[in-house]
Amino acid sequence: MKLLVVGGGGREHAIIRSLKKNPDVETIYAAPGNGGIAQDAICVPIGATEIEKIVAFATENKIDYAVVAPDDPLVLGCVDALEEKGIPCFGPRANAAIIEGSKAFSKNLMKKYGIPTATYEIFTDLPKALEYLETAPMPTVVKADGLALGKGVIIAQTREEAKQAVTDMMANAKFGKSGSTVVIEEFLTGPEVSVLAFTDGKVVRPMVSSMDHKRAGDNDTGLNTGGMGTIAPNPYYTEDIAKQCMKEIFLPTIRAMKKEKRTFKGCLYFGLMLTPNGPKVIEYNCRFGDPETQVVLPLLKSDLLTIMMACTNGTLAKTPVRFAKKHACCVIKASKGYPESYKKGYKLSMSDRAARATFVAGAKLENGKLLTAGGRVTGTTAVRGTLEDAITAAYRLSAGVKFANAYSRSDIGQKALAAKK
Repeated sequence: MKLLVVGGGGREHAIIRSLKKNPDVETIYAAPGNGGIAQDAICVPIGATEIEKIVAFATENKIDYAVVAPDDPLVLGCVDALEEKGIPCFGPRANAAIIEGSKAFSKNLMKKYGIPTATYEIFTDLPKALEYLETAPMPTVVKADGLALGKGVIIAQTREEAKQAVTDMMANAKFGKSGSTVVIEEFLTGPEVSVLAFTDGKVVRPMVSSMDHKRAGDNDTGLNTGGMGTIAPNPYYTEDIAKQCMKEIFLPTIRAMKKEKRTFKGCLYFGLMLTPNGPKVIEYNCRFGDPETQVVLPLLKSDLLTIMMACTNGTLAKTPVRFAKKHACCVIKASKGYPESYKKGYKLSMSDRAARATFVAGAKLENGKLLTAGGRVTGTTAVRGTLEDAITAAYRLSAGVKFANAYSRSDIGQKALAAKK
C-alpha cells in the first residue's frame, strides 16, 4: 500500500512510525513532512493547506489511503477533496471538523445536547464584550472562535487582562479572522485530562488518557505553548470517570454530530476538566493532539492502519483497539524564546538511542545536515513499566538530543507522580 500523511510535525512523525509497522505498507509520503520525518517517509514539498496540490499528488501517485493530521487542512476540506477523487481518508470532512474550527459552534452544540461544559457567552461586537466583562466573575477564559495554533486561549486573572485579551483578538486581529468572534467562558478548576478517541461516526474507542504540560516554564509558569511534554496514562482519569465520560460526553457528542448531519469519522480529541461537579469539556479537537500523540501511539498494541481504515469504513465495532498496560513520558525540546520569537538554523544532532525514541517536529534537512526550523523541535518518548521509570528514561534519552539554544521543562510528569501518591 502507498500512504500519504498530510502534515509535518511531531504528531505526524509519531503517526508515520506507527503506520510503518503494518507489513502491507510499502511507501509513505509526507506532505510536507520535515527533516526528521525524512528518515521514515518520503517528504513532498507541498504545504498541508495546499489542498489542490495534495489532491493532484495523491491522484498522480495512486495513493491507496491518506491520513490528514492537522486541523487547518481538515477544516478547509482536504478529506472532502481527496474522497471526491476516490481516495479513502482518515479524518473528518469539513462539516464535522467545524467542531474544532469554531468554538462558538462546539459550545452551542454542547448546550443544545446537554453535554457538560463551562457556562459561556459568544460575542461578535467588541463594546458588548467589554461591557459583559465589567461584571463577569474573575478569573475568566477568553477564546478566539477559530483556529489559532493552540494559542488562542487566554486565562485572564483580572478584568484588565480579560479586556486586553478581547481587544487584542477583536480589534487588533492578534489571531487574524479567528478572533473576530470570541467566546468568554467560566473558569473551571480541577485536573485536566486529554482523551483521544477513534470513531467511525457510530462507535467510540477511546485511546489511553494523557496529561499535557502547556505552560512554557516549570511548575506551570510562563506562556501557553502547543505543549512542552506529556505523560500517559493520566492518573486522575480513573475507570469510573472513564465510564462517566463515555455515557455523558463521548457518545452524546458523536450522536449529536450525527443528528446535526455532520457525522464525525477519525480522531476526536476531548480536552476535559475533572471539576468538583464532574467531568466537563474544555475543548474538542478534530484530530490527534500534539504532543499527546507522542505518548499515546507508542502504547498502542493494535495495528494503527487497520483501526484507521475501520473508522473510514464504519467497521470499528469489529476492530480490536488495545493499549499496553505501561506508562509513557514525552519530553519536548524547544528553541529558547518559544512560544514567542526564537532563532532557527542550529545544527540538530541525536545519539542513535535518542533518535530511535525521538519524534522530530521542527527541523529541516540542508546539505545532508539536520537544522532546527521551529519552536518545538523534538519530542523524546520512553515507554516503561512504571511512570517513574518512563520519566527518568525520557529525560535520559532526551539528553542525547543536542542543538544550540535548546530548552525543556524539567518537571514533566511530576504532577502525575504526586497524584499517584
